[in-house]
Amino acid sequence: MRKRQAKKRPLLPDPKFGDQLVTRFVNNLMWDGKKSVAFDIFYDAMAIVETKKQDAEKSAVDIWKDALSNVMPHVEVRSRRVGGATFQIPMPIRADRKVSMAMKWLILYARKRNEKSMALKLASEVLAAAKEEGAAVKKRMDTHKMAEANKAFSHFKF
Repeated sequence: MRKRQAKKRPLLPDPKFGDQLVTRFVNNLMWDGKKSVAFDIFYDAMAIVETKKQDAEKSAVDIWKDALSNVMPHVEVRSRRVGGATFQIPMPIRADRKVSMAMKWLILYARKRNEKSMALKLASEVLAAAKEEGAAVKKRMDTHKMAEANKAFSHFKF
């Protein structure tokens, strides 16, 4: 935007857990504006996580939050042109971007899994990410490795 940054709209907390982060996740999960379907998928996935979890004292939402924090990247590489050459420069990531990247990766790799329903796919990916394994955590590791490999160009920061 030319004039100013758009202000953030407040998110309503979800009806079951009363958490704004859940609503944000469901908004990313949603296709074609079908929010109730996305909520059903998320709640079914949390029910599956509740049955399959090993840690008795943690709730399904706590396991999901652990999975989200395990998928969150801390640095990323951004392209910058310097004197005709393009360098991949490692940069720290803003807090809200960390969360949104983690959510998008968790959903993307859940969709690519080979289970029957989306709820089952999401539950499996959440359980894997909570144990620091699975494709979404591997994506974070690859992002960190790329930043580490290009650490020599960090003096070109914006």
